[in-house]
Amino acid sequence: MPQKLSKKRREALEGLEITKRYTVDQAVELVKSRAKAKFDETVDIAVRLGVNPKHADQMVRGAIVLPHGTGQNVRVLVFAKGEKEAAAKAAGADIAGGDELVQKVAEGFLDFDRVIATRDMMGAVGKLGRVLGPRGLMPNPKVGTVTDDVQTAVREAKAGKVEYRVEKAGIVHARIGKASFPAKSLAENASALIDALVRAKPSTAKGTYLRSITLSSTMGPGVRIETAALMGGEET
Repeated sequence: MPQKLSKKRREALEGLEITKRYTVDQAVELVKSRAKAKFDETVDIAVRLGVNPKHADQMVRGAIVLPHGTGQNVRVLVFAKGEKEAAAKAAGADIAGGDELVQKVAEGFLDFDRVIATRDMMGAVGKLGRVLGPRGLMPNPKVGTVTDDVQTAVREAKAGKVEYRVEKAGIVHARIGKASFPAKSLAENASALIDALVRAKPSTAKGTYLRSITLSSTMGPGVRIETAALMGGEET
């Protein structure tokens, strides 16, 4: 028997054509109008790409500072020593330190959302792969989290820098803001991330690259976005 929908679910789906694909602006309006929870719901985007992540030359990974941030209070941890440690703290890092901090994390301290490390610390930080890797927190030079310019890295993280990485199923998930954001801000954040993914298209990816894009709030239904115009006519 088909599962009976709750009253809230029926209200959220009312007027929404599940199979229809909307423009980014329309999708944002629909998602915002259906975010009825008592808390400020997070707005997420899921983009299914026409790539095979099993092949190294089709891995899509990067980072982007969203125009309007994510609305999240990001707790930033920096592995650094001496002047770089002081610079990280001055830039707003929540916690910074050297070998003693590596040991603290190894012992179970995980009260942070983003990790940045200077190059000279990576020998020690590399030992935390089993702790940080599964949580997607391992510093990586490809997304700017292994750097000696810790001040810029910390400021970008605090400003709403989003890291993206295609998963095994070929999907990129990312947070683009809160339901309380103005519709224009959410639309611009979504468009910025989509543009970044388009620019990151591997040369070896064939066929349709942007397979599907879905926007949703924490408790709301997914709203699909029309992808045809987002590749600039370059789909092959």
